[in-house]
Amino acid sequence: MPAPPESPYGGTMTMPDPTPPVPAPDPTDGLARRLRLEREARGWSLGDLAARSGVSKAMISKVERAEASPTAVLLGRLSGAFGLTLSTLLARAEGETGQLRRAASQPVWVDPATGYRRRQLSPLMGEHPLDLTEVELPAGAEIAYPAASYAFLRQMIWMLDGTLTFREGEAVHVLAAGDCLALGAPAECVFANRSDRPCRYLVAVARQR
Repeated sequence: MPAPPESPYGGTMTMPDPTPPVPAPDPTDGLARRLRLEREARGWSLGDLAARSGVSKAMISKVERAEASPTAVLLGRLSGAFGLTLSTLLARAEGETGQLRRAASQPVWVDPATGYRRRQLSPLMGEHPLDLTEVELPAGAEIAYPAASYAFLRQMIWMLDGTLTFREGEAVHVLAAGDCLALGAPAECVFANRSDRPCRYLVAVARQR
């Protein structure tokens, strides 16, 4: 096998893999187990997690037993209670780690309630502070997240296509392609697509240390 080519900046270059890519696994497959692991790692009962997240004990129990498919809103509440971003929770459920995540291997999760579709772009690298996620929100869809989902986080939204109506606390922003919004202090947020076609945007999340 030939040696990897040298980079003009020193070291070696990572080249595209010519072998057929392995499709990304469905992140929902490991969510039930991951949620239970996160809860038990903190020594929390179902009641503890219910009190911290605002999700009922019965629903958490069903999700942990894979008897119910969690929605984006529910996962946002649970990840906020754990002090994790939704991207990190989904990535841990997938279990893949590494420095490079090829396009074909980027996991996609679809909200069963709205058709909201999120693609995890950034690799899961331990405690790396930055998450990048591409989101497609169907026409007429709306997703709300509590302020707890944004605790200890800094976030920006960059519009790629279409129009997004974004409510941050009492402030409402109508974002078009190319617009970039930096979120302020944690507040309840609502992502809504009031148009007649899907919109796409990039969410960049940095954990505050």
